[in-house]
Amino acid sequence: MIPKYKLIYLNTYGRAEPLRYMFAYAGQDYVYEIIEKEDWPKLKPNTPYGQLPVLEVDGKPVAQTTAIARYLAKQFNIQGKDDWEILQADSLVEALVDYRACARRLYTEQNPEKIAEIKKEQTMYLEKFDTILSSNPSGFLVGSEITWADLVFAAVLSGRQDDSEARSAALLTLVDKINNIPNIKSWLKARSKSNASAK
Repeated sequence: MIPKYKLIYLNTYGRAEPLRYMFAYAGQDYVYEIIEKEDWPKLKPNTPYGQLPVLEVDGKPVAQTTAIARYLAKQFNIQGKDDWEILQADSLVEALVDYRACARRLYTEQNPEKIAEIKKEQTMYLEKFDTILSSNPSGFLVGSEITWADLVFAAVLSGRQDDSEARSAALLTLVDKINNIPNIKSWLKARSKSNASAK
């Protein structure tokens, strides 16, 4: 029996966007509950770890974006065809989390030398991602078929199209390929009509 899903997040793309990509790709219905920013402080203590997004599965809440995405990947059969592919996809998504952490550090860092170090680290990640993707004839990050890693990368990098550091031809080709999957394309069209910010 298919569980009933409710995704709870703010009225923005942010951390929940990879999860929405996964729901869209799988054609899985879910309820999207928007938390307004002004309401968040009073609701925060009632969440598992005081953070969003939260996914409710048959009314039971769970947090931590990557853990949720990994769970959905298994539910939707896009985690990888075998243990090795599953491990590769996991590793790539965790590395992308580290890459995003670099971007967050740049917002607050003032020291020019440290800024240069962070940008160098970002470039390293992007070069590694590009090499992995370019060396796979399928055009996907792992194996011969789409995995959740492809969806997570597309969701994250779609919001960084204006970032020249993210303009690797292979990565942009992947984003374009994923965003043109019919279910994803329909989701993006519907999303564009909302008031959500891409930030």
